[in-house]
Amino acid sequence: MRWVVSKLDILAVNAKDNENSMNRLINKYENFILKRASSAARRYISKSDDEWSVAMAAFTDAIRNYFPEKGSFLNFAELIIRRRIIDYVRSKSRYAPEILVKPSLFESSPEEEGDYSMQSEIAEKVSSGENNSLRMEIYLINEVFSEYGFSFMDLADYSPKAEKTKRACAKAVAFMIKNPILTSEMKIKRKLPLNLIEKNAKVSRKLLERHRKYIVAAVEIISGDYPYLSDYMRYIREELEK
Repeated sequence: MRWVVSKLDILAVNAKDNENSMNRLINKYENFILKRASSAARRYISKSDDEWSVAMAAFTDAIRNYFPEKGSFLNFAELIIRRRIIDYVRSKSRYAPEILVKPSLFESSPEEEGDYSMQSEIAEKVSSGENNSLRMEIYLINEVFSEYGFSFMDLADYSPKAEKTKRACAKAVAFMIKNPILTSEMKIKRKLPLNLIEKNAKVSRKLLERHRKYIVAAVEIISGDYPYLSDYMRYIREELEK
């Protein structure tokens, strides 16, 4: 499957070494930059805010580091802007970001860890204000999940519990992550390519349909800029390293 390179993708490549072309591209996508910066900062950002300068620099770096093999330029630029804005917001925080939720909760069933599922334990920590960075990531990923028709807390009903099921889901997620074109298409179409996953990852269609939302969520988290949430998916990272 080949990635269809758009006119914008070509413009971004050509603008790398042409300052005038780069400036025209930046000016044309100012609204895009502002919207993505506002989303990442969780508040309205104007050109008078420091975040605007951070986002502009991020967009410029995205142009300089973009290759069509990375997928859509705008998706790539959004990722860079989000990462820079989150880093900037964290740098202004009085509290150093730390992971205060046990990573094992992402890999254990409620029965194995008491009465709490992964989602309820995280919700408890976030609501207590113990981890502002984790709170921000959940806010951002919820915006993404809403476009698929579910929320972070919905995952409790779709997360795999049995070890065999976890490993099967990990294979499906790893297949998607290792195929960035499929991942980009999923993010555009908001649809998981079940037939391709079933054929190439050797995961049953029934399991894929049952845990579709969890697989989508894991692909979005691991392929995006959500380091705190990603840290709780050790068994998926292990599959990726095979």
